[in-house]
Amino acid sequence: MTSNSSPASRRRIGSPDSLNTVPLTRGIEPAVVFAPPAQLAEMLARDELDAALVSITAVLFSDRYDMLDGIAISSRGAVKSVLLAHRRPLEELREVRCDPASLASVNLVKVLLAERGLKPWFRPLADYADAPNHDAVLLIGDAALDFLFERGAAGAARRRYSIWDLGAAWWELTGLPFVYAAWALRRDADTLRLRELLGEAKARGVSSLEAIARERPDYGYEFRKDYLGGHIRYDLGADEKRGLKKFAELLCQHGLGPAREPRYVT
Repeated sequence: MTSNSSPASRRRIGSPDSLNTVPLTRGIEPAVVFAPPAQLAEMLARDELDAALVSITAVLFSDRYDMLDGIAISSRGAVKSVLLAHRRPLEELREVRCDPASLASVNLVKVLLAERGLKPWFRPLADYADAPNHDAVLLIGDAALDFLFERGAAGAARRRYSIWDLGAAWWELTGLPFVYAAWALRRDADTLRLRELLGEAKARGVSSLEAIARERPDYGYEFRKDYLGGHIRYDLGADEKRGLKKFAELLCQHGLGPAREPRYVT
């Protein structure tokens, strides 16, 4: 029997389902398992996926994966969708509630606060609806954008909080881009064709940013256009790799490692 499925449909690919990941799965959506980054990392570890767009720490903390060169989700300054919402000054924080979906963001806020000599308790945020009950909350992805745009239960409390954009804070600290997520590939799997498909998807997505901004319904067209075309970047080049190296160094320095230098494949 001859299958009429495409090469992409026979591959096991995972990605978060958020606005900033749309350009990296352009045209291969039927082949993609959409789930939160932490769940994707677990699926990858169980060999249920051959590749996943995961939080960068999933690669830095493991020697099982290669990183697809040239593709990432990063920022050079304000990112808008990775933020610490806080009611007290940073220096007075005793506890931070964190969305556990992205370990990269959790570790980033730990590093940024540690660089200021601050080490509050970090506890998981069980539900975004519970965010207004805490003095400091780490918010990521579309949930962070909902908060900024005062949508939903957490967003309704927006005006009581100050916003610390972690992309801007990292840039101020290091002068380097921050890489939030990248394609992790199982080192024991044959991923050559898969890497080609992911590269083609990125090329389609990056060339279609304005169309994607028009297609999506949330947050207003002008914001979506600026967010996808300016705040979020999709390349993984020399500067981004320097940013990754600096992040790995600071993770180890503050006892959050060990973090390994990634092995890049094309």
